[in-house]
Amino acid sequence: MTRPSASPSRVPTPEQIRRAPKVLLHDHLDGGLRPATVAELAAEQGYANLPVPAEDPQALGRWFREAADSGSLERYLETFAHTCAVMQTRDALVRVAREAVLDLAEDGVVYAEIRYAPEQHLTQGLTLEQVVEAVNDGFREGERQAAGEGRRIRVGALLTAMRHAARSLEIAELANRYRDRGVVGFDIAGAEAGHPPTRHLDAFEYLKRENNHFTIHAGEAFGLPSIWQALQWCGADRLGHGVRIIDDIEVDPDAVEGARLGRLAAYVRDRRVPLEMCPTSNLQTGAAESYERHPIGLLRRLGFRVTVNTDNRLMSGTSMSREFEELARAFDYTLDDFQWFTVNAMKSAFIPFNERLAMINDVIKPRYAELRSEWLFAGEGH
Repeated sequence: MTRPSASPSRVPTPEQIRRAPKVLLHDHLDGGLRPATVAELAAEQGYANLPVPAEDPQALGRWFREAADSGSLERYLETFAHTCAVMQTRDALVRVAREAVLDLAEDGVVYAEIRYAPEQHLTQGLTLEQVVEAVNDGFREGERQAAGEGRRIRVGALLTAMRHAARSLEIAELANRYRDRGVVGFDIAGAEAGHPPTRHLDAFEYLKRENNHFTIHAGEAFGLPSIWQALQWCGADRLGHGVRIIDDIEVDPDAVEGARLGRLAAYVRDRRVPLEMCPTSNLQTGAAESYERHPIGLLRRLGFRVTVNTDNRLMSGTSMSREFEELARAFDYTLDDFQWFTVNAMKSAFIPFNERLAMINDVIKPRYAELRSEWLFAGEGH
């Protein structure tokens, strides 16, 4: 009698990828608006500087993607002037936050940490506290609406300070005040070159004293020194992007794993430092050449704690499903690989350990098991 074969290792279909549970750690609120929402808010608020007429949301969406495809992080960041401009009132912030949650839930995301910089939403008189409370209210509305539609999702906020500004300690204190009210951690963002994370040591030292969590954008447009400073000087729990850690790895067929790790790369892997990788965004900013040559392939093979993220869904025209689809095409990844990325992300989330474990064991693993089992009931040719 022939022994039945095990589940075949297959690249999942787009539909399977869409239904797979996903965890998202690196997503910017002001980078994920629906084009139609940008257009409608601009019309309501009298914002006249949109590069494309507000009457054509599809063309506006194309403009954001094309402007972000410049290969320059600085040019990429310029697109945010338009989204932030229409996110200056409580109603606008609630709407954008609610829609972000609904869009992620529709894409199969079960847990997300969405980041934004409160200091960028003050031009029409809101206080920092009012900004945080508006976004939190939008997140809660989105969670309730998604649950009512049969798609449960949990969302936490990361408060971001801009690395070229001087308000990081103030924003860190704000994150600490709201840590039990929807805010799960802190971040710094913005152009890396010329703005090292060490300029914000007072904020990081404060957060460490308060036993709070923080991630740092590092190793995207700038190289290994940015990663080293974020970890060894600032004490980051996670690295936003971290793609340039590849510069400390030498591919060597004669090495035990086919590669030799430098001291920093070995530290990052051995300490299980989570890497918040955003493949499509990295291509747009020039941090990677193509999906096939993205460092995520080697880093996954070497066992780094890699996670997959969207960064800015509007500017990149992307979603978690699209990121997974591109990686499946580039590396023949299966559902096992995507479960690995998803569990990595959930392990690295800034919520309590028991809650992370429950999400992994009660939500993520059972749903992936169900998807993997579908081949048992598929007919020939399916």
